[in-house]
Amino acid sequence: MFSANTLCPQCSNELPPGALECGICHYLAYTEAVEKIAARARAYESNGELPMAREEWLSALRLLPPESEHARWIIAHARELGASIDSAHGHASAGTWAKRLAPLGPLAVLLAKFKSFFFLLFKLKSLFSLLAFMGFYWSLYGWKFGVGFAALIFIHEMGHFVDIKRRGLPAEMPVFLPGLGAYVKWQAMGVSLETRAAISLAGPMAGLLAAAACMIWWRSTGSGVAMALGHASALLNVLNLIPVWVLDGSQAMLALSKPERFVLVLTGIALWYFSGDMIFLLVSAGCVYRLFTRDTPEQPSIAITGYFVMVMAGLAWILLVVPGKGLMGR
Repeated sequence: MFSANTLCPQCSNELPPGALECGICHYLAYTEAVEKIAARARAYESNGELPMAREEWLSALRLLPPESEHARWIIAHARELGASIDSAHGHASAGTWAKRLAPLGPLAVLLAKFKSFFFLLFKLKSLFSLLAFMGFYWSLYGWKFGVGFAALIFIHEMGHFVDIKRRGLPAEMPVFLPGLGAYVKWQAMGVSLETRAAISLAGPMAGLLAAAACMIWWRSTGSGVAMALGHASALLNVLNLIPVWVLDGSQAMLALSKPERFVLVLTGIALWYFSGDMIFLLVSAGCVYRLFTRDTPEQPSIAITGYFVMVMAGLAWILLVVPGKGLMGR
């Protein structure tokens, strides 16, 4: 818990005594402690010790704001664990109850169908938001660029989604906000800073590959739309690497030490010099700012530093090769 006259390590905002989170950036006071509790709880779950796991999860609630998303998730997960524990205890009498509840079988089938229906609606939410997102840019720039740009955003978000799922973590399909962008909702509780950083950079990496595909399309056909999409995709993904607010670069920065952040400052300046694109100076400026925030990890991560530099360099190459004029060309 924050004490008197304490500054938030994330945004340097002055925090009142007893605060569990920062009112500006919502940084949690006990982030590291909660992550350790979550790691122990997941270990108990892996070993089948569900009662111990449930108690461990619940012990984290005193360190979290009651209305926070993390607290709500823990409460819901604790209920699921409780149901699993009760189910295991009641396994011996399952046969008797099955006979008693047999007349309700048709109702159970009906409820299962409704569950499938609502699951389908949940998946359609992602599709409908993508269509609205596509329509927004279609109305601004024409259908070719609108559809292509929406597809590039989708590829970026699926980079996050696929990386999360391949690690065995829960995640929802991307949701698109016309004119604002998109996001993938997932639970980072108990996940290491290095893993979070890798997941954050997976989106720009997917965007880099998509931009490269557009570049090949443009070089092969001379298509103005392909040229515009390639440049726009690269530009958008560099923008996401600026380490501020909720951008991907900000999340990745949490795994980097101050010397590693300084490496990114120099990288941004070098890429600006060679590509001539001012946006890399914004990345460097953001990294300079993060040199003075108190959110550095206990251990540095050379792997994430290399990953970050590689993605930045690849995007700089795309911006250098693919002209930026005519972004609305058809």
